[in-house]
Amino acid sequence: MKSLARFALGVAAVAGAASLVASAQSVISAKSGLIHYAEGRVYLGDQLVESKFGEFPDIKENAQVRTEDGRVEILLTPGVFLRLGENSAIRMVTNRLIDTRLEFLSGTALVEAAELLKDNAVTMVYKDYAVQLQKKGIYRFDAEPAALRVYDGTAVVQLNGQTEEVKEGRILTMDGDLKLARFDKNKDDLDELYRWAHRRSEYISMANVSAAKTVADSGMSWGNSSWYWNPYFNMYTFVPMNGAYYSPFGYAFFSPFTVYNYLYSPYFYSAARPVYGGGGGSGRPVSRGVTSSATAARTVAATRSGMSGTVASSAGSGRSASSAASSSSSSSVSRGASSVGGFGGGGGRAGGGGAHR
Repeated sequence: MKSLARFALGVAAVAGAASLVASAQSVISAKSGLIHYAEGRVYLGDQLVESKFGEFPDIKENAQVRTEDGRVEILLTPGVFLRLGENSAIRMVTNRLIDTRLEFLSGTALVEAAELLKDNAVTMVYKDYAVQLQKKGIYRFDAEPAALRVYDGTAVVQLNGQTEEVKEGRILTMDGDLKLARFDKNKDDLDELYRWAHRRSEYISMANVSAAKTVADSGMSWGNSSWYWNPYFNMYTFVPMNGAYYSPFGYAFFSPFTVYNYLYSPYFYSAARPVYGGGGGSGRPVSRGVTSSATAARTVAATRSGMSGTVASSAGSGRSASSAASSSSSSSVSRGASSVGGFGGGGGRAGGGGAHR
């Protein structure tokens, strides 16, 4: 009787998970401002952000997000991530995709733009400065001392009717003028927030492969680049409309129409060759965090075998093969709601994976 009861409970748990997956919104692109992942003490208004499988708080206009001893990752327009360090805050001014505007209030913020869609716009406001992102890139905002650093990409800054273009490797000190200086983008301020953002980019990229394959297998129409929820990672990932995009950190995001070319290509199984590329297909090596084909191969191997991407993640984190195999045999409940090797869901208060180191 006890074994029968345990079986019934197991069936109920799986059914509950299936219901959550079915009820979760798989595709989002209507508005900017979704709290995707939080660790430590993070607040939306006065409410502490709590972890719930498949649920991600929506940031309304004029709402504030702040951190204490924690970090948070926010999804903006498709392909654009905002990450706040400890003791930082932003206010959502407008959350429309055509005009996403945020006010940077305090601390440190890092924006990663894997793709900026033609009809989307992202602007960060700090006091009298308005910073509009122009290209795929990595942008850092600091409040003390106030400055904008552009690691990759281009931003247009407006101040009191004047305009200045800030390109890769330039710093703009926001102290009342538009004076630019150079900085060493390979050394300057590559701190814990930068390294954490780098890891988050990798995790989300790994969730992309099985998500893109799921979209392709479903026959779903995919007419625009968008966010897509991967329940096995308990996170959203970026799925481009076509081709393959590489994040500024060097990690790949495949479209549903391109993923099969990579899943079954022997190119990925030559560990000696890195994956090159860029949004425009220039073929140049990505300057930081280039994804090795060995990493891609782990993701591909798991996807081809029908297992969740968390198995590939476990392999990538240095866990033993037996441990990874054990993880793959767990139910969809545990795969979706627990962290596997730092890549799975539920590792923080909201969203998937990644330790606070």
